[in-house]
This record gives sequence, C-alpha cells and structure tokens, in this order.
Amino acid sequence: MEKQGRLKFVECPRDAMQGMSAFVPTELKIEYLNQLLRVGFDTLDFGSFVSPQAIPQMRDTKEVVQHLQLQEGTDLLAIVANLKGAQDACSFEQIRFMGYPFSISETFQLRNTNSTIEKSFELVKRMQNMAIDSEKEIVIYLSMAFGNPYGDEWNADKIALWMDRLASLGIHKFALSDTIGVSTPESIRYLVGFVLPRFPALEIGAHFHSLPDKWEEKLEAAYHAGCRRFDGALKAYGGCPMAKDELVGNMPMEKMLLHLKNKALMPDIHWEELQKALLICERVFSQAKLKH
Repeated sequence: MEKQGRLKFVECPRDAMQGMSAFVPTELKIEYLNQLLRVGFDTLDFGSFVSPQAIPQMRDTKEVVQHLQLQEGTDLLAIVANLKGAQDACSFEQIRFMGYPFSISETFQLRNTNSTIEKSFELVKRMQNMAIDSEKEIVIYLSMAFGNPYGDEWNADKIALWMDRLASLGIHKFALSDTIGVSTPESIRYLVGFVLPRFPALEIGAHFHSLPDKWEEKLEAAYHAGCRRFDGALKAYGGCPMAKDELVGNMPMEKMLLHLKNKALMPDIHWEELQKALLICERVFSQAKLKH
C-alpha cells in the first residue's frame, strides 16, 4: 500500500567518505558539503562525532561544521555512537539531527558500538534527554534490518519490538538500514509493509546498499510499499565495507532523484546545483580509493 507524503532525500557524504583510506582535505570537504547544501536535500548526513581512531576520516567534523553555510529547508545530521559524541553534537546549534546506529544484531551492536542492544537502548534514553534539552532530534538507524551474517536472530517482530520501545522515548525518525547489502525487492516490500502500518505516526526511511544494477528495483519496492524517505550518496560512493561484493555501495542519489522526478510531492531540487556538486564529488573521491 502506497503512503502519500512528501518525498525526502537524505544525502550521505559522511557515509561515502568515511571508508576512504586517504584523508580528504578539510577545505575540500567544506567546499563539497556547502555545494550539497545548495541542492535542496531534506537532510545532509555530513559528519560524525566518533573516535578518530575508529573513523580517522571524520576527525575534522568539529572544524567542518563551523564553516558550513546552512540553507533553508536542509538540516544537518551527524552520527554519534556514545555520550561523548552526543555531547559534542549537542554543542553545535547548526546540527538538527543526531543519527545513532542501533543494530537488531547483538553481535554487530557489540562490534560497532561496544555495547549490547539493551545497553544501547539505555544509552539512547540518555541521548534523547540531551537532544530534547538541545532542541535536536535523534534518528535511529536500524542496522542489520534485513538480516545479518552472524546467525543472530532476525525477524520483523523483533524490529517492531525495538521500534516500539524506542518510539516510547519520543523518537519519531527511523531508517531501515541494509548494512551488508542483502535486501531484495521482496524483503523490502515485506519489511516496509510490515512496519509502516504499525507505526503510522513515525517517519520511517530506507538506507539501502546495493549493487550498481540493483538500486532501481530496491527503490521501486520501497516506494510502492509506502516509503517516502530515502538515503543515498552521489555516484553511489562508499557505504558497505562489510559486504561480500566490493561493488556494493550506497544508493546513487542523482539516479534516485531522476527516477522519482515526476512523482507527486517531489521536493524542489536545484538541478544546476546538483550538477556542480557532481563535479566536486569527482574531485573528492579521486583523492583516495575506498577500503573495500
């Protein structure tokens, strides 16, 4: 069942850049992000407040955010993984959203955030209080939403259970995240169709990873199941260091925009600014090879 609502696009240069082996110069990051801010995306996932040992590419996020030229209609999102990161994000008025990776897989949650799922829930509870005090919102990325490689329990009821608990904290935005690129049109239709009717008051988006020739069928499956919020990255860079196939990456934002261009309630995308962003994108990603 299709859900009527304004389409929202979340451009994720942070996800695209964070796996690069060589450091992207801070000045180039700022230039690229400022151009992306002119395109008309709903949200720009621009950086992260995590350990520089874990993600060295994002070690300059504090400096970068201070040079971003905010545009009306586009909000900044930063990824956080612990209270220190949340405190850092909350100290910047420019940032509207804090993204937190909350895995349905116990094994992955331990590997990714050094915390169990239950402890992560308690952490989110504290982060939510910080977000409210700082007039920010948390976006929960439900990682491993379409399965995991560890043999951990997976089913749609488990996802709905955690969504319900997290929503009880006052969190309204979620992204079904295909961390390892295993989703299919069938599994997308099933899961989106399962959670959307159960949580009509929530904004539930899709953060897929895909092979270059599979993005369109995944986008179509999610759209026709009712999803109206889509993450992606220009040129499909980055996104899936854990996938078995090194060709798996983010959903190609520029192709998604064109594919949905004539749909109802499409946002006002500035196509000339998008073309300029694509040119800078080539410069950014010619700097280094991705760690795949």
